Amino acid sequence: MEKKNYITPQGFKTLSDELNQLLRVERPEICQLVQWAAANGDRSENADYQYGKRRLREIDRRLRFLQSRLDAAVVVDPTKIKSDKVQFGATVQAEDENGKLKTWSIVGVDEIETAKNYISWQSPIGKALLGKIVGDEVVIQTPQGQTELTITQITYVALAKEVSA
Repeated sequence: MEKKNYITPQGFKTLSDELNQLLRVERPEICQLVQWAAANGDRSENADYQYGKRRLREIDRRLRFLQSRLDAAVVVDPTKIKSDKVQFGATVQAEDENGKLKTWSIVGVDEIETAKNYISWQSPIGKALLGKIVGDEVVIQTPQGQTELTITQITYVALAKEVSA
């Protein structure tokens, strides 16, 4: 049995859109290129044919991956969660020992985007935050050593983002 793939509605849509783009646009275009290149004769020295076949394998591999991730998806809408505890989909604000505020949104493994502080629920920070409430202190191991954080706010809002694959 495959593991569950927790994902936000935005993440699910992004993966679905990528799958449809590959399946309905890119793959047919590459198939046409390969068919045209094959009709030109000697395939062993035909760069268009060789590139097309290689690109087709890459697309098919990505399609299988996306389909397996979508098949295992459990879509969790953060806007429907009413909880005082940090759960999947939460946006958490915490204060470090120096009084600096940091904010993370806990998302699925296919939605990680560190530039926007979207972290996986399976990451060390995500795991440390899960189940905590406002006022709880959390110790997180970082490359610079241990950091102690105090949770100051927990919200459940929709995340508007593009997932890079």
